[in-house]
Amino acid sequence: MFYKAKNGEIKVGDTTANYISFGTGKRNLIIIPGVGDGFKLVKGLAIPFAFMYKLFAKDFKVYVFSRRNNIKEGFSTEDMANDMIDHMKKLNIDKADIVGVSQGGMIAEYIAINAPERVNKLVLAVTTARKNDVLEEVITDWIKKAENKDYKGIMVDNAEKSYTGKYLEKNRKVYGMLGLFGKNATYERFIIEAKSCINHDAYDRLDKIKCPTLVIGAKEDKVLGIIGSKELSEKIENSSLFIYEGYSHGVYEQAKDFNNRIYDYLLDK
Repeated sequence: MFYKAKNGEIKVGDTTANYISFGTGKRNLIIIPGVGDGFKLVKGLAIPFAFMYKLFAKDFKVYVFSRRNNIKEGFSTEDMANDMIDHMKKLNIDKADIVGVSQGGMIAEYIAINAPERVNKLVLAVTTARKNDVLEEVITDWIKKAENKDYKGIMVDNAEKSYTGKYLEKNRKVYGMLGLFGKNATYERFIIEAKSCINHDAYDRLDKIKCPTLVIGAKEDKVLGIIGSKELSEKIENSSLFIYEGYSHGVYEQAKDFNNRIYDYLLDK
């Protein structure tokens, strides 16, 4: 099996959550994806993720968690973080480096706040500690589209706001197929997760994050804005900030050095 890639399911409350793991390293690394989890679970994706993040596979045992199945209305980013802390306990993950992207970063903030003893290093990428005008406008529009069951509309708008340059032009060529593939969860799930982004507010508790933290922002971020990255860096004492010029929210897919930057930070290279 490619880097011991495994698909798993874990009990949480009165339901379950899907996760994947891969890698042969001794250090634990948890990657928390963004609000796209509302439409696309990690279920069955162990091998694709192991290939995508193979850079980390020799040095880390990597875990990627979806939010719980049967997620309830009003479930918050802090609730999601507390689920992840419970997952760590059940899987005997005493401590881990944690990488959170977009909404995943919001969840990661609360893990570091509520269970600091379980976080080694923290990476918060294209995320924020609280809503801003950019976030509220974009996410509210996506919620309206989801209420109208317009999956393609959400995906097209996400691409237009997330990518830049030739990468955006390349994606535009497949817009006609966006409504056909990629959705294995529900509109209701996506709406709950999206609302949790608008209601997210860890700003006044960021001083509780004491672990070394790398904040990564994108100067042209049209989904969450750049202000959130700057606020995180200003409020988290032991943090450093790197801002990508010329990229938007999808920098984690588009910038060729994105994973290497995180890898080098985690391993002090």
